[in-house]
This record gives sequence, structure tokens and C-alpha cells, in this order.
Amino acid sequence: MQRFFQVFLAIVPLCFPVMAQEHGPDALPLPKGPLILEVDGALSRGNRDGAAHFDMEMLKALPVAQLETSTAVTDGTRRFEGFLMRDLLDHVGAHGSSVTAIALNDYAIEIDIEEFERFDVLVAYEMDGEALLPSDKGPLWIVYPRDRHKELQDIRYDYRWVWQLRWLEIQ
Repeated sequence: MQRFFQVFLAIVPLCFPVMAQEHGPDALPLPKGPLILEVDGALSRGNRDGAAHFDMEMLKALPVAQLETSTAVTDGTRRFEGFLMRDLLDHVGAHGSSVTAIALNDYAIEIDIEEFERFDVLVAYEMDGEALLPSDKGPLWIVYPRDRHKELQDIRYDYRWVWQLRWLEIQ
């Protein structure tokens, strides 16, 4: 009988995922649309099993930021729209020292959280007024303000421009 209850307790959350929703005054709402970004690790505000899941509507509800800059992979200056990484980290109550950004193709890079305070690092969902698509660096792309800071015009920072961003792990 004890084995039955162990199996039952393991299966029930899979059958009824809403049971895994975070509750309380600081809990984030559940996404209504397709999952675009998952943030987990050292955060105090989530909506599912200690993580924060976001659809595009939830991400677009964050304060909107714009940035015009050149990139290492496009021609000329481009206009990006999205939200500042520090606003997202504040929104989920991040309390770590670094973030590992992971793309759809499993590319991963660790970035010091301090950079997001020092620079207006954008998580873009639009470029030149068009939605970023998975076929062209979207739906989310980490964009640094490289034209505003000479030190960001270094290949070491180019590696941090994660396109097709899917997951953030806060450590």
C-alpha cells in the first residue's frame, strides 16, 4: 500500500500540472500562451515548481526598452525592442551572482549579473519593428549596447549575445 501512495504522489502532479503552480501574494501568473522563456535557480518569485515560466504576453508586460546598436552578425545599426535583463531579474527576485543563458540549440554561456547593472543589456523580441522569429535569432535575443561602450566591442562580449534564448539559470 505504501508503494501505491508513492507512485500516486509521483504521478498526480504530471496529470494535474496546475497543482505545481506557486501560490501566495508574490507568485507570478501562469503563462496562457506557448512557453517562451524559463527562469530558474536562485529566484524568489516563480509560478511553477520554483521556476518562472513566461509566455510572450508576460514578457511584453515588462517595462519596454529600446536600443539602437550595431551587431557582429548584422549589417549597419539596428533598432531593438524588448526589456532590460535587470528588469526581468528584479521581476523574479533573482538573488545570485551569475546567469547561465541557454539557447534553443543548447548553446550556453555564464554571465555575471553585475553586467546587467552596469550596462543596459536588452532581451529583444523585435528588431527594426519586426518580431524576432526562431528562424532568425528569435524569439528572444540578448543584445548588448555595443555602440555606447567601447569595451563591449570585444569578441568576449559577442559570445554573450545569445540568440534563440530559451532558458536562464540563476546561480
